Amino acid sequence: MRVLGIETSCDETGVGVFDGDRGLLAHAVYSQVEIHAEYGGVVPELASRDHVRKTLPLIRQVLREVGLPKESIDGVAFTAGPGLIGALLVGAAVGRALAWAWGVPAIGIHHMEGHLLAPMLETPAPTFPFVALLVSGGHTQLLEAAAIGRYRLLGESLDDAAGEAFDKTAKILGLPYPGGPALARLAEHGDPQRYRFPRPMTDRPGLDFSFSGLKTFTLNTLQRETARTHDPARTRADIARAFEEAVVDTLVIKCRRALRQCANRRLVVAGGVGANRRLRARLDAMAAQEDAEVFYPRPEFCTDNGAMIAYAGWQRLRAGQAEPLAFKPRSRWPMEELPPV
Repeated sequence: MRVLGIETSCDETGVGVFDGDRGLLAHAVYSQVEIHAEYGGVVPELASRDHVRKTLPLIRQVLREVGLPKESIDGVAFTAGPGLIGALLVGAAVGRALAWAWGVPAIGIHHMEGHLLAPMLETPAPTFPFVALLVSGGHTQLLEAAAIGRYRLLGESLDDAAGEAFDKTAKILGLPYPGGPALARLAEHGDPQRYRFPRPMTDRPGLDFSFSGLKTFTLNTLQRETARTHDPARTRADIARAFEEAVVDTLVIKCRRALRQCANRRLVVAGGVGANRRLRARLDAMAAQEDAEVFYPRPEFCTDNGAMIAYAGWQRLRAGQAEPLAFKPRSRWPMEELPPV
């Protein structure tokens, strides 16, 4: 089975084609960063309008790159949620309409399940069961995955997601959009010994997260230190480093707890923050201490993309699951509601 995947949940238009025999044939992503940079964050209406402009041309581009006629597509997968409802409607409408016109089945994919399965596009690929850390701008969750569609939520952020905290803290530090990568770059030049930020909710049992207090701590530190420093650029870099260290340590501590709690030796890390180099280094070190393995997608598959949607769609379509002609994108969608494969 050869599946076309379409991703339009937020501010990136992604298209991919996955073949059950040959693997990923092609994928392409169009980012709306320049559109939203002027506003310092994603403007939902602008995101939806740009998906309208870019989705069909991107599909044509990907099919042309691999020399595939539309008749060679056996199924269409589209992101059905969670995400910005207007953006989701664009990809869902295009995907469902193409499937109907081509006479092939269609399936709506959970955006975070796409991220969860993205490491399976790599070699070696993780096998079930495993613990998964899904960490992005909109989600920070720890899950136990027994099989596709059999997920148990272990913990999640009670307020800001880790990626959201990165972006908001970057704005506090006066960094450009997108803030998360800019903060990580600035932190590379910071002194890890100068400041010590709290590791929220690590002094109590459980696997939930909270990152909103770190933003306030960062703001208070910046205001206090700016008034007394003779090197504001150095101070900002040191504060960025302290913030990143706090988030990374918190994620690593909770991942270690989850592995021990589930008596599991495999950890999957996915989502945009999963591309953070310091996080990967710390998780690798923790896994070595725990005699565990960590699996990541390549950096280009950490952010939103059509390849992961095509792969998740292939898994579900080949199991006989498909959507009726009517479709219903969802801005909120608990992963535990997904049917097993």
